[in-house]
Parts: sequence; structure tokens; C-alpha cells
Amino acid sequence: MDIPAKFRIHETEHWLVNHRMDTALPGYLMVGSKAGANALYDLPAEALASLGPLLAETQRQIQTLLHPVCVYIGRYGHSPGHPIHFHILPIYDWVEALFWRDERYRVLASFGKPSPQPDTDGAELTFFVWREFCEADTPPPVIGPTIAEVVGMMRGAFSAA
Repeated sequence: MDIPAKFRIHETEHWLVNHRMDTALPGYLMVGSKAGANALYDLPAEALASLGPLLAETQRQIQTLLHPVCVYIGRYGHSPGHPIHFHILPIYDWVEALFWRDERYRVLASFGKPSPQPDTDGAELTFFVWREFCEADTPPPVIGPTIAEVVGMMRGAFSAA
């Protein structure tokens, strides 16, 4: 997939870091392989060796610059033709507050063990972000920097690192 320049943040020999193109959530990044492989075991050893440090640096920059409550890093999808890539989702306090205010998502609690206090996990918040910030025709309002501002901040941080 060709990533437009306005979403590109950082590039190494084996990886490209970019802002997810179809999201309204600032700071939702992708780290994608430049190789055509769709599995870790198909990547060159050098790509594997550089992946951990790159994910760690990306998480550090998001934490430092954007101050989310937490950052999720995951590999999802299995679509043929797409190289292996990782989703890096910042979960801000205001995102979690939106999740708790949306009664539609309370049904998710019925799928697990009852909890004496309201609690959520990465799966529920990831689902919420995907549905509300990536797929909704009208995503929730965003608090904080815009996507363009985040891309600029991240570019600067990676250049300085």
C-alpha cells in the first residue's frame, strides 16, 4: 500500500511508521514492513532485529508527546496482499470517558466475568476506537492536537532521536 506523504512519519531500511490514514484518532500509528511478508517468520533477520527497538521508540514518543493513559500495540488482520504491520493505539482519558458514556458498549460486559467495579480492557477499547474513530460516518470530537499536528510532532521526535 502506498502511504501518502502527509501520513508518513519515519522510515527505516525495513519499516515504515505512519499515521493510520482512515482514523480520526490523532496518534493512531501503524508500523508496516517494507518486505512483502505477512508473517514474522518470513521477515529477514535484520527486520526482526530492528522491530522491537522501533516499536519501543514509537511507544516512547507517543507517551512523551501525547500523554495517553496507555498505548496498545498489536498485530491484527490477515488480508492477502498486505505486508505484516502493527497498530499502535493511544488511549487517552477522554477516549475512555467516551467509551463509558456510550451505553451501546455496556453489552460487552455480559461476555466476561462480572466485575464489582466498572472495568474495561484493551480488547473493548480497541473495538471502540475501531468502530467510533475509524468506521463511523461521524466520529466523536477529538480533544488535543490534530492528526497533522501529531504527524509533525512525531516526525520531529524521530528526527531528533
